[in-house]
Amino acid sequence: MKSINIVGCGRVGKTLGRAWHSSGVYRVQDVLTRSLASAEQAVAFMGAGRATTRLADLRPADVWMLAVPDDQIAQTAVALAQAAANWAKSAPTNPGKPPAIAFHCSGALASTELASLRSLGWQLASAHCLLSFADPGTALQQLAGSPCALEGDPSATLALEPAFVRIGTRCFPLAAEHKLLYHAGAVFSTNFLPVLQDLAQQLWRDSGVPADMVAQLSTTLLRNAVNNILALGPVCALTGPAARGDTALVQRQGEAVAQWNTTAGEAYQALSQLAAKLAAS
Repeated sequence: MKSINIVGCGRVGKTLGRAWHSSGVYRVQDVLTRSLASAEQAVAFMGAGRATTRLADLRPADVWMLAVPDDQIAQTAVALAQAAANWAKSAPTNPGKPPAIAFHCSGALASTELASLRSLGWQLASAHCLLSFADPGTALQQLAGSPCALEGDPSATLALEPAFVRIGTRCFPLAAEHKLLYHAGAVFSTNFLPVLQDLAQQLWRDSGVPADMVAQLSTTLLRNAVNNILALGPVCALTGPAARGDTALVQRQGEAVAQWNTTAGEAYQALSQLAAKLAAS
């Protein structure tokens, strides 16, 4: 069984690490986070691994997952490259396991963020599971059937695909130059949905809807909208004044929302324009 080190074991790292450990895909070896307490919590959740907070303490591994925030991927790869170079110097006849496979979990950034490792002969990739990782326990239950975008060196993606398939994901290739647009699609589909629901609930509360009815309105409308989109597709599921072509009402309503909240008013106008184009299609 190949070994894997996890650098940055938050919600994504814990979910994938436990899935791989439970399925016998990888042997979770070393787990690094900012604090020892969080690293120990991650190890406890996954049921495997050794917790640490120092990159220098990590041992060579077959596979490295960098599940750190996007703006920390490149600098983490630089630090890892320095550590790997030190392994080779300390044991030139037996430098451990490099060249290894290293991948990050960003949906927006390409594997080139790990470029500092290429001079060591490592194979680089990015792997992004299109899934909400708000809660690792829930994410584990939803992992089966979720899409997973793979990008990077062919040898790396070829090696990673079976590991992701064995925990239930459906892998597909993605070109590096398309990652930003791909991830923007995920943002529109999922990340903006809670924002829109929060705005709707604020508007209802501020317009005098009873508190107990706000939750009911949100649940009913959201569930019906999702069911209609899945059954009919976005075009046929679209309703509302923009879909009807009632531009006068859209204008008046947009102005009212803008008086309530300027940014929300701008969002209302922009989304109404997109809704009108969708209806026209």
